[in-house]
Amino acid sequence: MSNNSFSFSREERLKSRKTIDKLFRSGQSFGQYPLRVVWMELETPMGSSPVQFALSVPKRKFKRASDRNRIRRVIREAYRLQKSHFYHHLPVQMEQLAMMVIYTGKEMPDYQTIESAMKQLLRRLSKKCKKSKS
Repeated sequence: MSNNSFSFSREERLKSRKTIDKLFRSGQSFGQYPLRVVWMELETPMGSSPVQFALSVPKRKFKRASDRNRIRRVIREAYRLQKSHFYHHLPVQMEQLAMMVIYTGKEMPDYQTIESAMKQLLRRLSKKCKKSKS
């Protein structure tokens, strides 16, 4: 990982279409309102980051691109600040995790709502990863 644990580098972003398709076909998911996460362990790691992260805000609910971009920025910031704690709680034997966070709310969120949902979501996800590894 990079020397700054609060950065969000290129190699941490999930960009592979194949992986994203696979994620939706065979990944596991759960919701933590107003967020939903779809995740799976990757057999062949891409890059040196323990987690590949992507996010989505539906165009159907937020017509204006500026609104979608703002929500994405808020979610990415909440993840960026929580991820070092999340990495610390991932099982050591896990190769790499691919995850996509989807915003499911119907209204513009404030940062506190997203931050608390992200903390809960990452806490639950690390527990689920530990269960699947034991």
